[in-house]
Amino acid sequence: MGSPWFGRSGDEASRLTEKAAAPLAAKKMKQPLTCLALALSLLEVCLCAPRRENYDLTGETDWENIDLTNYRDLYDYDDLEPIIEVGTVAPPPNVLPVNQNVPPPETPPPALEEEVPLRPRTTTPPPRLDFEGPGLFGPQTGLGLPTCLLCVCISTSVYCDDVDLEYVPPLPKDTTYFYARFNKIKRVGGNDFLNLNKLKRIDLTGNHITELDEDAFLKLPALQELLLAENKIRSLPELPVTMRYIDARNNQLLSAGIRPEAFKGLTQLEFLYLSYNRLDFIPIPLPESLRSFHIQHNNIQTMHKETFCNHHDTTHQRRALEDIRLDGNPINLSHFPQAYFCLPRLPTGRMQ
Repeated sequence: MGSPWFGRSGDEASRLTEKAAAPLAAKKMKQPLTCLALALSLLEVCLCAPRRENYDLTGETDWENIDLTNYRDLYDYDDLEPIIEVGTVAPPPNVLPVNQNVPPPETPPPALEEEVPLRPRTTTPPPRLDFEGPGLFGPQTGLGLPTCLLCVCISTSVYCDDVDLEYVPPLPKDTTYFYARFNKIKRVGGNDFLNLNKLKRIDLTGNHITELDEDAFLKLPALQELLLAENKIRSLPELPVTMRYIDARNNQLLSAGIRPEAFKGLTQLEFLYLSYNRLDFIPIPLPESLRSFHIQHNNIQTMHKETFCNHHDTTHQRRALEDIRLDGNPINLSHFPQAYFCLPRLPTGRMQ
């Protein structure tokens, strides 16, 4: 291929030369403009940056012997002024201008209350402790403690169960129910329940009692229930006529240890339990009030025809006595048919 200017005139060749050189000239002019724009951008960044202090690190400062603890001499803090931005913090609510004089709000007068006269309060004097008497926790025991600390006193009931007592403790005078089960009491004296005129129930089950004074319970005018089961008692003392419930099971009672007609005068007696002892005969006469009579597992061999019924009165009936137990004895109940005609039910026991 030949040259693009071959065979052309001078003017035409000059135009072609300018046309070919135009892009190159434009490219050369564009480079200075780009450099100028970059320089202007750097200048703008430098002008907008915050002013910094000019620390002269090449001056005459002795950096090796400088005292860094004395920082106040290294910098002048007096030139610092607080920068306060106006209008960026809202005023607190309900804040009045300083120059505005506003009277304080008026306080409404208190409402008048009608005076109601108070009734005089009836005051009861505090209880007075009688330190010479039984005291707040009952009388003193032989262990150096009041009864109601050694035992548990709830209202008029005293509970001394299973506390290893070896004797009946002195009781508060208003005691109504006394429980001293499963202890080591061996004897009940005539003064153990002295002046306890409200005592209704005594429960000494499961002790080691072998001796009961003749007047141990006789002077108790309100006594109704006496429980002496599971002891080693051989005889019963005289009991008050107010008795309703007697339990002397599992002892060593002998017929000789029960007085003749011991239960005749107990006209309110309803329950009499003498089982598991060494009795040879049934103690007679039994009161008409009796409802339950247990004498099983003794040594009863015979029975009187008037043990339960009045043989001279064929119309005699004992409707209350419905529970009689004679089982566990050698007696044959079929040998005494005339002894049961007044009973609503036959006794429980051996019939052959």
